[in-house]
Amino acid sequence: MIRRDFLKNTTLAGAALGLSSTLVASDPTIAASPLKGNINHSVARWCYGYLSLDDLCKEVKRIGFSAIDLLGPKEWEILKSHGVDSSMCNGAEINLTDGWNDKNYHDQLIKNYSEVIPLVGKAGYKNLICFSGNRRHLTNEEGLANCVTGLKKVLGLAEKHGVVLQMELFNSKVDHPDYMCDNTNWGVALCEALGTENFKLLYDIYHMQINEGDIIRTIRDNHQYFGHYHTAGVPGRHEINDTQELYYPAIMKAIVDTGFTGYTAQEFIPTAENKIASLEEAIRICDV
Repeated sequence: MIRRDFLKNTTLAGAALGLSSTLVASDPTIAASPLKGNINHSVARWCYGYLSLDDLCKEVKRIGFSAIDLLGPKEWEILKSHGVDSSMCNGAEINLTDGWNDKNYHDQLIKNYSEVIPLVGKAGYKNLICFSGNRRHLTNEEGLANCVTGLKKVLGLAEKHGVVLQMELFNSKVDHPDYMCDNTNWGVALCEALGTENFKLLYDIYHMQINEGDIIRTIRDNHQYFGHYHTAGVPGRHEINDTQELYYPAIMKAIVDTGFTGYTAQEFIPTAENKIASLEEAIRICDV
């Protein structure tokens, strides 16, 4: 189930069941000791759509971290009231398929990002997500050139406001067929063509394990281009424990060893009855 559909379905289900104002009971022993501080933890909002944002803020603070991914300007005041950071902002993109690789969408994207970038900077946030879009009829070379042309028209504004645009790497094998930015080499080529610290890649470990594997080597070799990380279990995009194939402690240690000081956000779909306990477990697994 892809992000947009899951968020829609879980939000509706939560409203129907009256769950949005009820916190899921958690195992207090999991968060008994403070986090180590080597990883800046976050969690993707859409994965816990059955909770109100107020309740999710309370839970992340109780667990011991203070950042939530993928929220737009209308939701930032709630974050600020809880002292929670917006670790990856959204709200300027059109959708996940109509992106910067197609000139047909440039006018709308330039308008959107020109409006949202100053809001991100004014709010004191740093990261704003963007997407390549689907390939459709375009070659990799054409899509990359189009991205460069379009993004250069808003990167000056991003630099002025201290905002980093981050393009997410998706797998095109399972979840996002035809998505163009589906491999590290293409994303790195785009970063090099743009030549600015205000454009980075959001390296999604789940997606890249599916499309190319070799996660730790890729992080070591290309970490300078990665501004943000997402996690999830492979296969299935569920919990990151021993039910799946990735060993996240080693991956997190590799990230720490690069000197990375940005955020790593949990973006898995919890399957356990106690979904907040799954989040706590994931934070502990990644807290190397």
